[in-house]
Amino acid sequence: MRQFLTVDRAHINHDSRLLSLTSSADPVQQTQISMRREGDHLAISVSLNALEFALRPRFSEFTRILSHIQPVDGLNTTRQVGTGNAFLALGLHTDGSLIVRPTFVADATGYLSFNLKLTADVTKTLTEWIGGNAAQLPKQV
Repeated sequence: MRQFLTVDRAHINHDSRLLSLTSSADPVQQTQISMRREGDHLAISVSLNALEFALRPRFSEFTRILSHIQPVDGLNTTRQVGTGNAFLALGLHTDGSLIVRPTFVADATGYLSFNLKLTADVTKTLTEWIGGNAAQLPKQV
């Protein structure tokens, strides 16, 4: 059974256009997701203390996935952005929370993944940061 860390804080640095998402649940873990648009890509950094995962999916793919994702409570994730070796798995739940699983696949023997659950408020901040009509999540059921 997967354990998910709840991400319940969002901060936008308007000077650098950096979105930072953090958890208030366990400050010792110091988990943070940082995102910034870099041309055609979305630079994503997910860190746990000194350990960092970095992904650069195409911005257009990320916004397309968010605009078409449907709430499904029975599955953790329903969509992926990236490649087969490094991807961001996403899943929307009916309460408005968004599952985010940055994953790196080593080979058939294993993978590394962060299991994060963004609260509805943080998910709303994320979609607003992405920009207006670029990614409107479906209405909650």
